[in-house]
Amino acid sequence: MEQKKFTYPKKEKLKSRIAIEELFTTGKTVTKYPLRMVYVQIANDDNLPLKVGVSVSKRHYKKAVDRNYFKRLLREAYRLNKHMLLDHITEDKPYSMMLFYQSKDRLTFQEINHKMVKLFEKFIEATTEKKEELS
Repeated sequence: MEQKKFTYPKKEKLKSRIAIEELFTTGKTVTKYPLRMVYVQIANDDNLPLKVGVSVSKRHYKKAVDRNYFKRLLREAYRLNKHMLLDHITEDKPYSMMLFYQSKDRLTFQEINHKMVKLFEKFIEATTEKKEELS
């Protein structure tokens, strides 16, 4: 039985300004309130199937403490559920994605985690349909 690694290493973090600009200009969106994911297929430079960033709107949370709290929750929910994405994505078709928390509602970690699972299921559904159309 294969052991799943629940990690979010530095090399998996989306930090490149060029990659982030490409993400917002050509990316597609999947939403499961209050979470939103913008994603785009990228060239496989690092042999990594995923590059992920997180963001929380300053409009909804003025204090950096609050924004950092929700970013921490998003990263943790991603880390625990990324195996869903890795099972679906092949290394020859890597993705770059950004996760957003877009609500004034203060959800608990359990609620965010549940929404993250639903968001990932929606992403898998959307990318699977695209693959079937190309075949």
